Amino acid sequence: MPRSILLKETTILLRKRLTPSEQLFWNAIRNRQLKGRKFLRQFAIPFEIDGQKRFFIADFYCAEQKLVIEIDGAIHETQKEYDTFRTEIINKLGINVIRFRNEVIEQNLPEVLEKVEKYL
Repeated sequence: MPRSILLKETTILLRKRLTPSEQLFWNAIRNRQLKGRKFLRQFAIPFEIDGQKRFFIADFYCAEQKLVIEIDGAIHETQKEYDTFRTEIINKLGINVIRFRNEVIEQNLPEVLEKVEKYL
């Protein structure tokens, strides 16, 4: 299967399987609800490393501001090194990354939205 088809199928599947925290956040930002900015969910960010074309899938992406928002669940406690590597690569592409834990989204969404607004 060509990589582009696999990528498209993966992003479609991820959009259908948002976590409760991702869904809560998406409901708050979709349709330009946050400072009139358009966000995309489960957006593929291509990059090249060691001559190989690869991609990361960002939870949410605002192209206008070159901003990725990641919502981290428990799995991220065990992959901090990978997350740091991923953030460094995305930053080198000129894109900022903000991370929030699931619990923070669920317990204090207004504060999260205020923090995101500072980047917009």
